[in-house]
Amino acid sequence: MSKAPKIENLISLVQRSLSNGDYVFTGHANQRLQHREVTRLEVKQVLKSGFHEKRKDKYDDTYGSWNYSISGKTLDMRALRIVISFDEDGMLIVTVIDISK
Repeated sequence: MSKAPKIENLISLVQRSLSNGDYVFTGHANQRLQHREVTRLEVKQVLKSGFHEKRKDKYDDTYGSWNYSISGKTLDMRALRIVISFDEDGMLIVTVIDISK
C-alpha cells in the first residue's frame, strides 16, 4: 500500500481548521498538556503563528496518514512543537512537545 500524499497547503488548512473549530485534542495530547503544563490556548497560539517543521513530519503506517509538526513560541516565549494529523472529521492534535527544555 502506498503512502498518502502529504498536504501541500498545511498552514492554511491548520488556520481554517482552527477558525472553523474542526479540531480535537486526542487523549494522548490531553495527557501531555497536563504533564507539560501547557494550556489549550497556548497550543492554538502556536498553531496559528508557528511554522511547519517539515523535517519532523512522519508517516504513521498504523493510521495510514501523515503526522505534521508545527513549531512556535507561546506568548511567554516557551518553544513548543505540536504534532497534528488529519482524518475525515478534521484536524487531530496528537501531542505537545516542550522543546524549550
